[in-house]
Amino acid sequence: MKFLMVLISAISINILSIDINTVRKAYKEAAHDHNKIETFNNLLLKITKKDKAALVAYKGAAIALLAKQEKKIKDKKALFIEGVSYVEHAIEKSSNNIEVRFVRLGIQENTPKLLKYKDNIEEDKRFILKHFKGITSLNLKRYIKDYILQSKAFSDEEKTVISSQ
Repeated sequence: MKFLMVLISAISINILSIDINTVRKAYKEAAHDHNKIETFNNLLLKITKKDKAALVAYKGAAIALLAKQEKKIKDKKALFIEGVSYVEHAIEKSSNNIEVRFVRLGIQENTPKLLKYKDNIEEDKRFILKHFKGITSLNLKRYIKDYILQSKAFSDEEKTVISSQ
């Protein structure tokens, strides 16, 4: 009986855990297609600020993307601030996490100046460039590299260095 309980618990934990590669793919799709924002958000509904920093950052990104779809300025701003609070919490929780820095960079680079959320672009860019070579996950490395190569925040020289790694 005890073995059965442990087995059921292990299976349910695996079912409830979110695959980070699925989250990355959903984020990329949502950033390029407003019809996929809701799907991305739904994927992260159960994430709280107590979860892994990268998931918390992606939840913040999902909320920030939802803000774009709001009609009223007041609602847009409130949702955006909520999303940013998740991202900044993830940074506080794990400031040396390259994926968390990457998520913040992506949001800040693509946020209108009006929202005044662009203060960390250079800091995050330097962090990513410095630690890129040390990324052990091939999926994460390819994911960040693809973003850098199309980003306006990175110079042609920086893109060349990244593309050779």
